[in-house]
Order: sequence, then C-alpha cells, then structure tokens
Amino acid sequence: MITLTDIAYVRSGVEDLTGAVRFASEIVGLEVVDADEPGVVHLRADTRHHCLTFVEGRSGVIASGLAVADTDALAAAETELEQRGLRVERGDRAAARSRRVAEFIAFDDPFGNRVELAAGQLSSAEPVRLTRSSGITEFGHLCLDAPDVREAYRFWSTTFNARVSDWVGDAACLMRIDQVHHKLAVFRGDEAALCHINFQVDSLDDLFRNWHFLVDNGVEIVMGPGRHPTSGAVFLYFRGPENLTYEYAIGARLIEDEAAWRPRIFDPEQPASIDMWLGPVAPTTRQRQLSPSVPATV
Repeated sequence: MITLTDIAYVRSGVEDLTGAVRFASEIVGLEVVDADEPGVVHLRADTRHHCLTFVEGRSGVIASGLAVADTDALAAAETELEQRGLRVERGDRAAARSRRVAEFIAFDDPFGNRVELAAGQLSSAEPVRLTRSSGITEFGHLCLDAPDVREAYRFWSTTFNARVSDWVGDAACLMRIDQVHHKLAVFRGDEAALCHINFQVDSLDDLFRNWHFLVDNGVEIVMGPGRHPTSGAVFLYFRGPENLTYEYAIGARLIEDEAAWRPRIFDPEQPASIDMWLGPVAPTTRQRQLSPSVPATV
C-alpha cells in the first residue's frame, strides 16, 4: 500500500492565462510566485512553494498532485502501481523543476483522472503574501469526479492509505489521509474532472467577509455560506474562470481516534446532507480532465 502524506498541488490548463491568474490572485487572494516560465504561473496559499499552477493552452485540469514521504517512497510507489497494471510515467528534470519537486510520477486512475505523486515538494520560509485580506491559511483539499464512487473508493483505499470518513450515499466519498476529515474526495460525475479545490480560512469572520467581497465583485456564488454535516465545516463555493470551482471553508472535523470512528452515510436526496443550514444546494462546475492525458512533461 502506498502512503500519501498530503495533497500537493493542482496543475490546470487555461486558455486565458491572464484572466485565470487575475481571478486567483485578486479575487481568491492567492500569492503569485515565480512566474519565470513562459506560459506558466504558480500561486501560493501556505508554506508550500505553490499549490495551484496555471499552464497556458487547452482548458482543463492537467493533473492533481499528491505527496509521498521521499524519493524512496516514490520509487516504491512506482513499482507498486506498475505491479497493479497501471501505466506510470516518470517526470523529467525540467517537469520536476516546474512543479518545484525533487521527483514525480504520473498515472491515470481507473476513471481517467491524471494523478501525480511527488516527493520533495519545495517549501518557502518567506511569509505568504496574500494579494488581499482573504484570511487563507492553507490549501485544504481537492475533489475529483468519477462515475462510480464506490469503485473509486476501492481504488484509493486498497492502493493508497485513504480511509473513508463519510459517505453521501453513492454521490460522494470523503477520505482522509491524516487526522483531517478529508483531504481527498470523489464525487459522482459522468467523466474524469476536478470537482473543486478548497482553501481553509482563519476565521468565520474571514469567510463571511469573503462572501460579501465576492458578491460585491460580481462573482458567481455556487453554494453557501452553509455548513456540511459531514466534516462540520462552514463552506462557501464560488465559480472562477475556466470552469474551476473554488471553496473557502473553516472548521473541518479532526478524526483523532481511528478505532472509534465509524463512517456515516448521508442521504444525497436530502438537502441537509449537503448543507445542514438548508441553504440552496447546487452542483459545482467541473473542470474536465484533459484527454487524452497530457504527458508528464507538461
């Protein structure tokens, strides 16, 4: 079994690089860092060098990055994935440098989502310089789409150390790789896609200030503010360019007693299963996985 230590980054293809970067920095509040590669811009939310990268080109998610402990763990993961019949590509030096990691490998999950496992992701000792006072504290989680959520969970829980925290029927599986209720989730969708990316904020006040800021700036609110009964987090989903959905959230449950926790099953037909405050529930806009999968050099 492959041990994931954290989420690492999302790499997204965009047709309008300037517009995507402007929204992520001026609206979401992320810091732009190291825009030194033609057509590539990195954005930062926490101690990671970056958590989101835009690459000018076809619109769609290029890859979702997850971290392993070190290069030895990466080599072992490569062997295990190949033994399980998955086609694995190893990124070259230039691609690893672009991702600010020591090494990485890439593969497609059974549903066509391109996943990258990375070792040695660079951190920065410099304080994060958020573009505005959004209160973002970290890149919180990422969510993928798959047509069969149960099969997706079987893949992630048998190949990796992901454990289900809660189910929303057959519509969503929320998985943890540490004590946080979920760092990785799979939602039911017709095709491989990135459902949304989450950023944690420091306070409830930050979340509500962000809500008013987004409304004042004409940003489409997808859902919220509300509270998930699964993680207990207060959330706010909003739509950005290139079909990328962002989320601010605060207050996710920590599961500290593994032996005592039992996953719950919520009814996806009940609005309270998504928002216990009973606000309007709406599907997020997905960013489709680029297909055929782009090579690990992009």
